[in-house]
Amino acid sequence: MIKKISVQDLRIGMFIHDLNAGWMDHVFFRSRFMLRKEEDLQKIQTSGIRELYIDTVKGMDLPEAPTQTEVQEQLMQGMLRGAQRPARAQTTHREELAYAKAVRAEADHVIRGVLADARLGKQAQVEQVEPVVAEITDSILRNPGTLVSLLRLREGDNYTFTHCVSVATLLVTFGHHLGMDRSQLMELGVGGMLHDLGKMRVPDHILNKPGKLTNEEFEIMKQHVDLGMQLLRSTPGITPAMAQIAGEHHERFGGAGYPDGLHGFQISASGRMAAIVDVYDAITSNRIYHRGMEPSVALQKIFEWSEHHFDPELAQQFIQAVGIYPVGSLVRLESQRLAVVVDLGEGSLLNPVVRVVYDARRRKPLEPQDLDLSRAEHGGDHIIGHELPGDWNIDPFSFLTLDIGL
Repeated sequence: MIKKISVQDLRIGMFIHDLNAGWMDHVFFRSRFMLRKEEDLQKIQTSGIRELYIDTVKGMDLPEAPTQTEVQEQLMQGMLRGAQRPARAQTTHREELAYAKAVRAEADHVIRGVLADARLGKQAQVEQVEPVVAEITDSILRNPGTLVSLLRLREGDNYTFTHCVSVATLLVTFGHHLGMDRSQLMELGVGGMLHDLGKMRVPDHILNKPGKLTNEEFEIMKQHVDLGMQLLRSTPGITPAMAQIAGEHHERFGGAGYPDGLHGFQISASGRMAAIVDVYDAITSNRIYHRGMEPSVALQKIFEWSEHHFDPELAQQFIQAVGIYPVGSLVRLESQRLAVVVDLGEGSLLNPVVRVVYDARRRKPLEPQDLDLSRAEHGGDHIIGHELPGDWNIDPFSFLTLDIGL
């Protein structure tokens, strides 16, 4: 049985099922192992990890600890607390898709040039970034879910490039949900595009290492924040909010982050937002040595970690901004059909527009059909959970581009 325990309750002889941290936030090459050494226990206790999951079948038990199922039920209840209706989109996903794909391609092209210049020691040019950030902002203002749904389409392992575009897009989406004006959204977008500028000054063998970093390598990688700030301080057009995104996106609300170990509201609002977005994109990204989480699973982790690492109120708002079941998620309906979320809709966060694609009971594909789960005429079918696309050999994005209507 999988149970969640506090690090203070961790004992030699327990089998660790999940360290409950992003893959870059701990020093172990594996996330599942038998805890046998006092040295490893001390590493976990000093890593900033507060809670983790153990497998009581493979190791010692803690009888009073809650099960993983109980924890997930509590998390879902918490995520729904105070949930608002999604903002009304000006365009449908289908109408916005072609424009969003072009914007994504342009953003990838621009950030490659900016980061290449930074590697050569050239100063970043804000005016190169601003036009594409304006296009990102326009797309999100029309339909917040469409451009975000494209973030999971990544070619090769160009993580640093695509991560910058994703962070910019998610920050603008986040700010739009919070009601920020266009100038503030532009600051968030530019700051997101440039937040990892300092990584271009990190040695290639560390930045592009096809595996987990050693302790020594990780300490060098952490220097990218200060290196980025050095580049941005000499860059015309950089506002305080943009600089805060670059300088504070690895700070943690509980004080366990870097480079300055800021705590709580010592971290700026833009820094607290960037910390959430940066981790969310990292844990949903596929790497050569790390399989990304599905968005709905990652959002549960963001909410869970907000108890110690993120601003809890902002974490809740971020979940509402992208939707408990983001566009592109594969979900199971009560009717035992599988569906792809194609629009957040105008109902509750639990009732998006979905595209039914598969009969899980009979294990066969279905003719795609769109259902707005907020409408009673669809028979009251509703989402009962998320599914892993790989388990069903389903590519959700392929169904997002189908030209069918409601």
